[in-house]
Amino acid sequence: MTQNWKKQGRLPLCLLLALIAVSLFAPITTAQEDDDVVRVSTELVVLNITVTNNAGQYVPGLRLSDFKIYEDGREVLLTDISSFSAHESPFASVVLLDTSGSMEIRLSLARSAAIRFLDNLRPEDVAAVYKFDSKVERVQEFSGGRDLAPMAFGLRARGMTTLHDAIVDASKALADRPEKRKAIIVLSDGMDTQSRASADKALESALAIGASIYAVDMSSTDGRAGSRQSAMMLRNFADKSGGRFVDTPGGPALRDAFANIADELGHQYTVAYRPLNKARDGKWRKLEVKVSSSDLVVRTRKAYRAPKR
Repeated sequence: MTQNWKKQGRLPLCLLLALIAVSLFAPITTAQEDDDVVRVSTELVVLNITVTNNAGQYVPGLRLSDFKIYEDGREVLLTDISSFSAHESPFASVVLLDTSGSMEIRLSLARSAAIRFLDNLRPEDVAAVYKFDSKVERVQEFSGGRDLAPMAFGLRARGMTTLHDAIVDASKALADRPEKRKAIIVLSDGMDTQSRASADKALESALAIGASIYAVDMSSTDGRAGSRQSAMMLRNFADKSGGRFVDTPGGPALRDAFANIADELGHQYTVAYRPLNKARDGKWRKLEVKVSSSDLVVRTRKAYRAPKR
């Protein structure tokens, strides 16, 4: 009888010890969850915003209070914004030069446009140059130099077009850069013909790192269906990433377009904020930016993708 009593006495003691253990370890679990929340909340969404008037001129002097940012329709409060800067931030860019066979008569013009872009970079900005035909190759590393690498002048137009793969590779290269402002500048005259990546994957890769795509359509202006389709694809890349589409300029107009792109990148507002939706679900969040004056035009990327566990 005594032995049974002792066994019964030990049972409540075991339960008590278990309860104590649970109470001791519960705060640790909560702390770990809190740490996860803190880590998520420190991941910032960066928006590079171009503001112009109806004449296409850049609008300086705006303050943070002049902007309203919406994530999936919910307004981002000033308390959620981590940083705001105007114009002075350096940027990193990748110039993608189409060297496929169809670019043969346009390649020298494309090179001169790339040189014009590099000439207009500020001292603090850096750029890399890639070529793409049947494969993607780096022509010039990220550099603050204003001269196109000598090997770029030996490029020949040949092969197929791997535009989507080139955008993916450019995004990967930019992902490691410390600059908040990132841009991909595309000179291409045709539809992708050989990429492993889809157009959606290419756009997604640029959006994932907050890079704007500036697409210059160098296709023929003869109205062929293929040319129209190419222009639509390039315009889609630019519109959804907050960049700009340049419609088939020629000669000096093309060089001027590239100078204007460099100028635009130096006249942007950059806002970084803590995401409203903290879920690490890998889903896309819709973005919208408005300014205080309805007469102004705002361009920025249309979405960002949440990190995934």
